[in-house]
Amino acid sequence: MKIQIIGYSGSGKSTLADRLGQISGIPVLHLDSTHFYGDWQERGVEEQSEIVYTFMAANDGWIMDGNWSKVAPERFAQTDMTILLMLPRLTCYMSAYRRYRKYRHAVRPDLGCEEKFDRSFRRWVLWEGRKKARRQSLYDKLNSTSGEKVVLRSRRQVRRFVERFARRFGQN
Repeated sequence: MKIQIIGYSGSGKSTLADRLGQISGIPVLHLDSTHFYGDWQERGVEEQSEIVYTFMAANDGWIMDGNWSKVAPERFAQTDMTILLMLPRLTCYMSAYRRYRKYRHAVRPDLGCEEKFDRSFRRWVLWEGRKKARRQSLYDKLNSTSGEKVVLRSRRQVRRFVERFARRFGQN
């Protein structure tokens, strides 16, 4: 099974990817870890795509989370399931803040960089990342995928989805 998770910053894409990977045993790749390294340095699209293509070739099934649409764009056409997390603004903000508190002065495992919660990121989570064009871009990505499409709009819907997914893989 090939699963792509996209959505707003702070919506829980990486957490959901890790949970689904634990349940299913399917390998997980966090696209933020292909984009950022060291002290928030950024890789170019070609280098990121090479990492993603290598991961895809090495695994029959995979779970990826992240919105980097220019990175290995063929992954969208290969998905069996795409999950779009469209959680409320304050939910995402508080989740990002809690993540910051948890990993403050430490390297986040799914990122490879020390966690930060600076003014520009807060602005992104609350306003810039939620503009109409950005929201439309997420729906365009969803609609460009093959396979099942799932849109989750609350933590409750996410929990129920994980429960159904676990039953699908024979876990309770």
